Amino acid sequence: MVATIPNTDVKQKDADHAVVVAVTTRAVFESGAEDGDGEDVYGMGVAFPLLQALQRVNERLLEENPAESLLFDVVLIATDSQQQQQSSRIISSTKHYGLEVSRFFFSSQEDFIESLLQNNVQLFLSADRNEALQASQKGVLSALLDRQLAQSEQLRVMLCGDAVVRPDAGPAPPSRPAAQSFSAQLGEMRRRFGALDSPLSIVMVTSSGDGQSCADALRALRARGLAVDEAYCLAGAPRSPILALLRPHFLLSDDVISLED
Repeated sequence: MVATIPNTDVKQKDADHAVVVAVTTRAVFESGAEDGDGEDVYGMGVAFPLLQALQRVNERLLEENPAESLLFDVVLIATDSQQQQQSSRIISSTKHYGLEVSRFFFSSQEDFIESLLQNNVQLFLSADRNEALQASQKGVLSALLDRQLAQSEQLRVMLCGDAVVRPDAGPAPPSRPAAQSFSAQLGEMRRRFGALDSPLSIVMVTSSGDGQSCADALRALRARGLAVDEAYCLAGAPRSPILALLRPHFLLSDDVISLED
């Protein structure tokens, strides 16, 4: 059973054009912590900077065009039974911090994937690898949130170029169509801004292969409607130095990959 509660303090997004991003409440709030003012609200979790960055993209899009409908529609999903019992605290915490969250889903662990599918979630973000893998296997594009998240106000998305040019000899991952669709939407958002002072930055990294593989991945992304801001061909070199420098908010691939892998 899934309970959906709308956030009446936030204007609801256009369901036909918005990009629905679901984030687990355990990633947004620290269950065992309170805010520094001692109020009855949760402390800030690992995904907090991400939500602020998503919100900043929306604000800039609306500054450019007040009638813009291509916006991030952020929803929070609670699958933890203890947090579900404290639903009012989750909602009050969201409002306390001024987070632009449209809706709250309170779901059992068994039903959370169904709630993602029913609500047309285009990207699911969790700090729990098992949750992310379960959603990905059902066709929902998913990414892991790590402790080393970017703190920048600019939303930084990293794409795995190796997945883009992966040979089609084997069966395609269930979430590949979702990844392609999300890439196109992300590219359309990025085109709303100029080359400088964009609130959204997209980086592609290929871990294996040579420069030709990197070029092939770039061409494939452009065919999907996505032009990246930066591209790095590592040719087998460790990925950690680039990650430490760029500090993306999350890494997108057909499969679930941690920034720490």
